[in-house]
Amino acid sequence: MDSCAARRLFLFPLVAPKLPPAYPPRGRRRGRGRGNGALSGAARCSPEANGGWGGIVEDDLAELLQILPRDLRDNLQNEPRKDQLLEVILDLGRRPEARFLGDSGGQYLRDSEISQKELEDAQRAVGEFGGDNRAGIEGTLHRISAIRSRKGMVVGLTCRVGRAVTGHVDMVRDLLNYKESILFLGRPGVGKTTVMREIARVLADEFQKRVVIVDTSNEIGGDGDIPHAAIGGARRMQVPQPSMQHRVMIEAVENHMPEVVIVDEIGTEAEAQACRSIAERGVMLIGTAHGERLANIIKNPTLSDLIGGVETVTLGDDEARARRSQKSILERKAPPTFPFLIEMRERHYWVTHRVCQCSLYVK
Repeated sequence: MDSCAARRLFLFPLVAPKLPPAYPPRGRRRGRGRGNGALSGAARCSPEANGGWGGIVEDDLAELLQILPRDLRDNLQNEPRKDQLLEVILDLGRRPEARFLGDSGGQYLRDSEISQKELEDAQRAVGEFGGDNRAGIEGTLHRISAIRSRKGMVVGLTCRVGRAVTGHVDMVRDLLNYKESILFLGRPGVGKTTVMREIARVLADEFQKRVVIVDTSNEIGGDGDIPHAAIGGARRMQVPQPSMQHRVMIEAVENHMPEVVIVDEIGTEAEAQACRSIAERGVMLIGTAHGERLANIIKNPTLSDLIGGVETVTLGDDEARARRSQKSILERKAPPTFPFLIEMRERHYWVTHRVCQCSLYVK
C-alpha cells in the first residue's frame, strides 16, 4: 500500500491502490474506475425484501405512528408500502404528507389540514426538543424535528423513521480490517446514520473493539439514557448542545480510552480540528459529512482538512516548466484525517476512495 500511482479526480490527483479484501466480498461488486474519474472501488447492494434493504430491518414503526393523529395512524397502518416509509410531514395549515424510500414526491394522507391542537398533541407524545430542535421517542431510533415560528412556536414537525439494519455493512466490511479512519459522504436521507449504527455494533461485538459513539442528537443510539440495542456493546456519550460536539469528542478520547470513535454529521471547523486531534492520537475514526462527491469536501474550506486540505504553492520557473503547469498551484497541505472516503451516492451504491498520504498537485 506504500507504492501508489497518482490518479486524477475532479482535477485533484488521488491515489487508487488496489486493496486486497480481508474477507471474500459478499453481496457487492468492486471495480476500478475508468476515464477522468479514478475510483478506488464501487460497492453495490441489490435491493431485496424488507423495505428494499439487503439485510434484516427493525424499525419500531408502531411507536412512531402512536404520536400521529388517529386517522393518519390508521391510513399508514393499512399502507402496503409502510415498510418503506421515510418520514411523515406535519405542517400547520397544510395537508399531512408521507414520503417513501425511492419516491421523489410525497403522498397526502388526508384532505384536511393539520391543526394547532394536533401539533401540540404530537409534541406532548415525544421527548423534549433540544437546542437543535430535534427530539426522539424513548427506546426507539425515530427522530422528530421541529420547525418554529419567529415567536418560538412549533408550526411544523418532520417525523423521520429510524431503522436498525443488520447486514448492510457487509458492503465495506473488508475496509474495517485496515484499522484506518473512514469518512462517509452523502446527501441527507441516503442512510449515513443507519450505517454508523451498524458499524458501531460490528466493531464492538464482532471485532471486539472499544467503541465510543459521540451522539449529538441521539440519532445513532436512540432517545433516552439507555442506548438502543442496535449499537451492540458500543458505548454512547450524549452531547448537551450541538455546539459542544467537538468538546465531547476530545473528552471521549481522554477519559474513556476508545479504540474507535464514531461521530455523525461533522460540519464545523472545530469538529474537523477535533477529528484531526483524535486521528493524531492513534484512534480510529468513523464519521459522516454532508455532500455528494469528494469534490464537495475539497472545495469546502471548513471540511477540506478532513482529507488533508489544500494550499497555494508557488513553483520556480524550472519546476513549472517541468510540470507544464502554472507557477501557482494547489497542493495537499497535510496527510488526510480520513484515509478512506466513501461516497454514498445511493442507498445501495457506494464509491470508495483511498486518499494517499503523498504530495499531490493540480494545474
